[in-house]
Amino acid sequence: MRNMMIALSAVVLTGAATCTEAREIRAADRYMCSWGAGTAAKAQELKLSGVSLYAARQKIQTYKFSKGWMRMMALGITEQTYDSASKAKPAVVRETFYDGCIHYRLAQK
Repeated sequence: MRNMMIALSAVVLTGAATCTEAREIRAADRYMCSWGAGTAAKAQELKLSGVSLYAARQKIQTYKFSKGWMRMMALGITEQTYDSASKAKPAVVRETFYDGCIHYRLAQK
């Protein structure tokens, strides 16, 4: 499983590097990807420490968010993280999420 994650990350990094040369990504997209990656890493950390999905959702409800879209997105990212069977470290989840998000945003342009 870990080898597959590493291989997938390498493919995403290569693709993202190629796409980045051709197109620029907006600062707002970078911010959103970075924020989402941090949210996914935090969710993975909670999952690995044994916190239930219900407790994680309750914790998210107590946070103050600066933008209206953040609460629902944080809940969605957390749910997807908990649904995953991955036992990867939060740093790996953060990097994979960020790379995938950047690649997706570039592909939309």
